[in-house]
Amino acid sequence: MKVSVDRDRCCSSGMCVLNAPEIFDQDEQDSLVILRQTEFKPPQFAVLRLAAELCPGGAITVTEEDSAEDAS
Repeated sequence: MKVSVDRDRCCSSGMCVLNAPEIFDQDEQDSLVILRQTEFKPPQFAVLRLAAELCPGGAITVTEEDSAEDAS
């Protein structure tokens, strides 16, 4: 699973931080989203999907990796 954030789309609602504070944070200057991790484990997948779904600005993108690529 890959996760990216688009700070230009972030509206600083903080929903990502409320739902996954170990993964997301907000910049102290402008309160925009910061991705604290770049590698994720399966137990985190559900909360990542939820954070993306709840983001009012659509600033979080979750990309499911193809399991066929993982096997090669």
